[in-house]
Amino acid sequence: MSRQEYIGVFDSGYGGLTILKEILQELPGYHYIYLGDNARAPYGARSFETVYQYTIEAVRKLFELRCRLVILACNTASAKALRTIQQVDLPTIDPEKRVLGVIRPSIEALSAYSTNGHIGILATRGTVASKSYPMEINKLYGEGRYHITQLSCPMWVPLVENNELTGEGAKYFVQKYLDELFLSDPAIDTIVLACTHYPLLKPLISSMVPEYVKIVGQGHIVADRLKDYLVRHPELEKYLAREACVDYYTTDKVELFNDMGSIFMEQEIDCRYVQIC
Repeated sequence: MSRQEYIGVFDSGYGGLTILKEILQELPGYHYIYLGDNARAPYGARSFETVYQYTIEAVRKLFELRCRLVILACNTASAKALRTIQQVDLPTIDPEKRVLGVIRPSIEALSAYSTNGHIGILATRGTVASKSYPMEINKLYGEGRYHITQLSCPMWVPLVENNELTGEGAKYFVQKYLDELFLSDPAIDTIVLACTHYPLLKPLISSMVPEYVKIVGQGHIVADRLKDYLVRHPELEKYLAREACVDYYTTDKVELFNDMGSIFMEQEIDCRYVQIC
């Protein structure tokens, strides 16, 4: 048996690179393909139907590129498309392939962080509107276990994508949304950064909240759960190439992706253009 298939990581743009970076630290030995649908980003304010259509097109492209397992490293895609893809599309496309998201792993980790059960979810408008986090939290832990406050932070993604992580504009908008969050629930002791762009603002966020507040990024959680998933599914893992490399693809300008991607990955990258629709 030859190992000829890959792990795909998909995001609407650059944010999923924060997930990929953590995965590479935890599981460096595999061959990964990262696909950013930058030409149609952002997904956050788009309808469920549009996000689903864009996401299934990207998943199909990653399957064409020989990915056996695809991670939706995008909260909006995970919230609006994952369930339909898993339950409706995969049985028809190829029941041997797998598509995973980032919301469930993040929720499963909550009990290790919060002590008083008051959780803040900072996300895009689309993720907040989907109510995926409250629904999944209540489904896993039961109604009433956690007091959940959601807030969309529409200015944070532009800040990150313009590399404005420490300036006055960043300070203003980070403080603005944190003030809104704690005004809604002053008892919050754990904040989930439920957008993959937001970890780049984590140092600034941490400096503006009380010391007892835990800031939860998703990258290391998803990486840990992927490692566990591959151990539990040797029938899938046995097909994955052990080539310790990453191929990057974008649906928009290659030069721009290389510049921005290098900021997220903290190293030079070289991507290729791909059309997915």
